[in-house]
Amino acid sequence: MNATRHRPLAIGPLRSFEAVARLLSFRAAGEELHLTQPAISRQIKSLEDQLGPALFLRGTRHVEITGAGLQLLRSVEPLLVRLDGTVRQIRNVQRRQPVGVTTFASFAWMWLLPRLQVFQAANPEADIRISATDQMAGFDDPQIDLALRQCHPDDAPEDAVRLFDEQLTPVASPGLLERLPLKSAADLKRHTLLEEGDHKPSAEYVSWQHWLRLNAPPTLEPRSWLHLNFTYQRIQAALAGQGVALARMPLTLESLQRGALVEPFGAAGRIASPFVYWLVRWPNRQKRPALAAFEEWVLAQAEDTAKAVRAITDH
Repeated sequence: MNATRHRPLAIGPLRSFEAVARLLSFRAAGEELHLTQPAISRQIKSLEDQLGPALFLRGTRHVEITGAGLQLLRSVEPLLVRLDGTVRQIRNVQRRQPVGVTTFASFAWMWLLPRLQVFQAANPEADIRISATDQMAGFDDPQIDLALRQCHPDDAPEDAVRLFDEQLTPVASPGLLERLPLKSAADLKRHTLLEEGDHKPSAEYVSWQHWLRLNAPPTLEPRSWLHLNFTYQRIQAALAGQGVALARMPLTLESLQRGALVEPFGAAGRIASPFVYWLVRWPNRQKRPALAAFEEWVLAQAEDTAKAVRAITDH
């Protein structure tokens, strides 16, 4: 018997022990665990045989926990709490539906993330994983389901879904324009221009050099240049009053709508870009409700963006 008590304690009956100790009733513990009262009694007896001392004093109408029972309960309670928490976590992970999205950093920062909270509130089972990089992921990447990208229509995959087109416009903060008004392109000579510092295919069309060739005197030189790699960096600098940015209208829409940024030249300053934003589906992705819901939501948000840009440009 003593040799038996040196063996590790079997954990199977511990759930019954905790329930009896908490409820002080073999019958109530059985009802909670969907076991018969004799089955609960056998499990408690098994524990007592392994430990030696009695864990409960059994009366005709009541159950009382012993000192040994209290000592065991202090260890069992936190053990079961941790165990139940781990089980819930594992089950929740199994129920969740991952959606892998690749996009470029400025699109994630300026368009996707500000809207994503609404989708997540309506679809709590969706586990959105965003890879924000300028490098296009390979179609064999198992972590990716779709891409939100910008490219020329000639370079878009055959089954890509068009989200919205792009227009560019000079923008600045109201505070900057109060200090240094911009009435015409010639006034840019008094300003810092926030310039595209990257070499992506679309860089030519989002550069001030391109806009100035179309709209400004050929000899115009701004007061200074500030080169930044990413669109969101240039817009942040414009919001801070550090200069005038050439903004992608679909991505800068919210700042224009609330007046945080202003188009000093209005419609006259807007130029078209041949580049388009697309949704690209990965060919080997596994269809699931969360992914379908996310795609439907992106397309609806893109339609709203396109309508809002048209409302501004048609105004």
